[in-house]
Amino acid sequence: MSAVDVAARLGVRFPVIQGPFGGGLSTTRLAAAVSNLGGLGSFGANVLSPEAIERTAREIRALTSAPFALNLWVSNADPGGLDFDQADFDRAVRVVEPYFRELGLELPAMPTPHEVGYRFEEQVDALLEARPPVFSFVFGIPSRHVLEACRARGMVTIGAATSLREAEALEAAGVDLIVATGFEAGGHRPSFLDRAEDSLMGTLVLTQLVSARVKPSVIAAGGIVDGRGLRAARALGASAVQVGTAFLACDESGARDEHRALLLGERARTTTLSRSFTGRLARSIANRWTQEMGNRPFAPYPLQGFLMAQLKRGLLARGQPTAELSSLWSGQAAPLLRHRTAAAVLDALLDGLDRD
Repeated sequence: MSAVDVAARLGVRFPVIQGPFGGGLSTTRLAAAVSNLGGLGSFGANVLSPEAIERTAREIRALTSAPFALNLWVSNADPGGLDFDQADFDRAVRVVEPYFRELGLELPAMPTPHEVGYRFEEQVDALLEARPPVFSFVFGIPSRHVLEACRARGMVTIGAATSLREAEALEAAGVDLIVATGFEAGGHRPSFLDRAEDSLMGTLVLTQLVSARVKPSVIAAGGIVDGRGLRAARALGASAVQVGTAFLACDESGARDEHRALLLGERARTTTLSRSFTGRLARSIANRWTQEMGNRPFAPYPLQGFLMAQLKRGLLARGQPTAELSSLWSGQAAPLLRHRTAAAVLDALLDGLDRD
């Protein structure tokens, strides 16, 4: 399927997908802006309640009549991540307690499971009810029942693969389009068949392998910030690209000003893969936390992410910087970033592309 065919399948003008951001970094404003500009805007809904998922879809529709995507994590809880007791919680808190004490912050109280996260099964029912034009997902493959429900509703499905084996599994399940996400990408590595550390293939190689071995059209992701990246991805067999970090640095995203400034500054030269923020492997700008914690997970996902969010929330409540003790998701190509608006990023991506 050519880039034109993929765009037509998605109902958009251009073969550019805005990467979905979890953890409050997605905004309806950014998703709608990219869709209105002719790309496919996306919203990462992995932390939202079922009610918030339906509300988000309504808000995006109020801002654009163009297609958009909602994204979920199929595997969104590791063992013990939502089923934990006081003893489990206390063990996890002991790891972060020195940081809370140093900063004069009160230790978090034992949360309810829904204060930590929602199960995919709860979320996907709401997403199907919301009927976004496109359903994208990471960390696995939805059940046959869910995929059939998407087809019955006319929803296009997009799954993410970090290896050829994962891409072949997505094809076998009947997923419409496949994102080949290289390890250059920022944020979480959404591996689901092997350990993320054992699935660290670059975008250049992964795109070529997947496009040569599966029938669904391939969307390249990781290390793409401008027209050179888009043209290279298409030359390697991709029909479209998914771009995360470049859109995350835009004014329309939910990134905090200090995070955005770091993405556009010298610190973005050094990124690292670490499980120290959420318990799952993810690429972030290196900071004090990654230097002191390394690749150490201390609680299952999403419990570990909840505790880190409480630390960040405490700093924000005191008006203190958060950059040294919170995640700063960033891809390796961030030093190439030059633009601060979705329109400027899309224009750079389309440089040299026939827009007719």
